[in-house]
Amino acid sequence: MSAARPTAGPAARISVVICVHTEDRWDDILAAVASVDGQSCPAHELLVVVDHHPALLARLREQFRGAHAGASSSRAPATPVRIMANSGPRGLSAGRNTGIAAADGEIIAFLDDDAVAERDWLRHFAAAYADPAVMAVGGRTEPVWASGRRPAWFPEEFDWVVGCTYRGLPPGTVRVRNVLGGNASFRRVAFDLVGGFAVGIGRDAGRRPLGCEETELCIRISRSLPGAVLLIDDRSVIHHRVPAARERFGYFRSRAYAEGLSKALVTRSVGARDGLSAERRYTTRVLPVGVLRGVRDALLRRPGGAGRAGAIVAGVTAAAAGYAWGTARARARARARARARARARARARARARARARGKPWGRERVGRPAESAAAEAVPEREGAAI
Repeated sequence: MSAARPTAGPAARISVVICVHTEDRWDDILAAVASVDGQSCPAHELLVVVDHHPALLARLREQFRGAHAGASSSRAPATPVRIMANSGPRGLSAGRNTGIAAADGEIIAFLDDDAVAERDWLRHFAAAYADPAVMAVGGRTEPVWASGRRPAWFPEEFDWVVGCTYRGLPPGTVRVRNVLGGNASFRRVAFDLVGGFAVGIGRDAGRRPLGCEETELCIRISRSLPGAVLLIDDRSVIHHRVPAARERFGYFRSRAYAEGLSKALVTRSVGARDGLSAERRYTTRVLPVGVLRGVRDALLRRPGGAGRAGAIVAGVTAAAAGYAWGTARARARARARARARARARARARARARARARGKPWGRERVGRPAESAAAEAVPEREGAAI
């Protein structure tokens, strides 16, 4: 499949997509929209996709009624805003795909609904696309803790648990395997070539905090376009709110377990070599240093040192358990599907043999007309009389 030539340079139009799903984040949603409206490099448009929540959809449409090019309203931002319903199944991937399908820009950026972008967020994204080989650009996501500061036990190496940039990612503008979905942008031609986010990977209507949909997408892009460049520019900064519930160890552990489940889905789709390439370096280089740092801080009686070392070990264990269970479950399902296909093929062969001998098969026996059955029965009785 061929794709159109990428539009290069800062002149490329950028559509921003924000996916929302609950009225509980109303103030956060308005803050996210305002941060997009205040960009030094203006967005071409802002699309707010509502995930199967009619009341929120109606409220947002009322809030931004008239927010289009040339509109005059005290509540309307200067950036054209379109409010739309998720046209696919519940979940973040389908919501993003809805935004992709509706967007007009050559570049499509994604911002979490509980995050605020700094003023130059889009400007640094746009500058990176001056290179036509660049297919995706992500940024740096800083946590904003509900308690006002990071919990002493919470290791920076695990900031991905709360959707933020974690210790271990190289600084500056660097090539990466994948960007992080809540602070990311892609060329439209990449979606034209490989399709959108995979539905079934990442967050949906369930309670488990899954992820990795952007990882799977980025690997597909790199495989389809071997010369594609995927970057993180840490000057493209957003600030992501971390609610109090996510500052607790219970969420930390469950999110790490869910990440393991998600990695199992990704490796099932793209293979373990690509699906776990970045994770190998992370677990063998970054995390051991984090544990040693925590132990050192504990020996120096610095607050949280032992807790951080223990949290790293617990997080790795939970993620490994999730990956093992997810892999075993995927293999069991694959074997079940293989057995079902084998049974279907066996039934098809038996049906073909029966028809070749002129005998009815399956429902053909049940659905025979009564007179046909009677006609067949008469010779049998006559034969018995002879």
